[in-house]
Amino acid sequence: MSSIDRNVVMLGWVSFFTDMASAMINPILPIFIVAVLHEGVDKLGFIVALATFVSYALRLFSGYLSDRYGIVKPLVAGGYALSALSKPLIGMTHSYQEVAALKALERLGKGVRSAPKDLMISSYSRSQASGKTFGFHKTMDIAGELSGILILFAVLWYFGQSEQVIRNIFYATLIPGMAGLFIMLFFVRDIPEEKRVSTYTFTLTADDKDTVLSLFFYFIFLLFAFSDAFFVLQARETGIAVVLIPLLFAVSAGIQTLTSYGLGLLIDRIGVKRVLTFAYACGAAAQGLLFLQTPLFTWIAFVFLGLFTVASLNANRAFISQHAKNRGSVYGVFYAGVALFGAMGAYISGMVWEYFGMNAALLLSFLGTLFLLLLFMVRREDG
Repeated sequence: MSSIDRNVVMLGWVSFFTDMASAMINPILPIFIVAVLHEGVDKLGFIVALATFVSYALRLFSGYLSDRYGIVKPLVAGGYALSALSKPLIGMTHSYQEVAALKALERLGKGVRSAPKDLMISSYSRSQASGKTFGFHKTMDIAGELSGILILFAVLWYFGQSEQVIRNIFYATLIPGMAGLFIMLFFVRDIPEEKRVSTYTFTLTADDKDTVLSLFFYFIFLLFAFSDAFFVLQARETGIAVVLIPLLFAVSAGIQTLTSYGLGLLIDRIGVKRVLTFAYACGAAAQGLLFLQTPLFTWIAFVFLGLFTVASLNANRAFISQHAKNRGSVYGVFYAGVALFGAMGAYISGMVWEYFGMNAALLLSFLGTLFLLLLFMVRREDG
């Protein structure tokens, strides 16, 4: 790992602390909404859809700004500041509308920073090593998530699961959030000026457009794949205790931490398409295991969820780095597509679950992801 640029290492630590803060609240947020605020699953679906859309749609705009005007580090730092300050405020909410507004603000911060951050990582990546570089960064990202999950589990185990304990957890996220922001401000250098603007007269090139078209299969897959929030509700419905739910996320995060760097190396060696085939197979397996609706298979489903998440993100981010010219903007388009289809998928899942039951939602997700996996395998063989 000595070949990883120092700025990428520092960005890794920024992501470590930021994702620690996120992981301290993400496993309990669905429980907070449904059990503490007494809102329906359709309201949870609305919150997830809104947060997903805001998080990813803004990346299109921030990616464009990075390419067109060379604004990179200020967008990244501003995004981390928004996220760090909005998470603790969720602990003060008493309605799903308030949670939705603050979660959208927190995701706005992620939306503002993500495409410029990927541009920074790509700019500091060495030739023929984009998979390794993004794999390293994702390892730090998920290691922080795992740390936050274990902190959450320890707090719930020791202090209990009362409403006040849950609210105090939201307040405590201010500490790691501010640690990440401090590192971003004082230890990460902006990318060199000559690398900030891809073209003075901004247009998407033919290579950029071909790259975007290649990403659409992933977008469609996200339309059917369950988000983390619905994995949590399924776990609760199958009888897994609330105090153990953070450990489910620990399983997913642990798998991602262990495999991210290795998957990055595989991307460089065997190519993006083979790694994406593996990712889609893991995604379909995760949905199928949830459909079996037993605690043991739910635990295993989180393993495959972790593999799908890390393999698909590393592969797509490396693919953009390898093929796009206006990389900041294409990263923005990528995240905007994830926004649109992820938000629609979350909303549809919430509505189907609320009005037709969990079984119907699980069946739709499993059959959709399985069909897309088979289609991708046929297309890859033809290509």
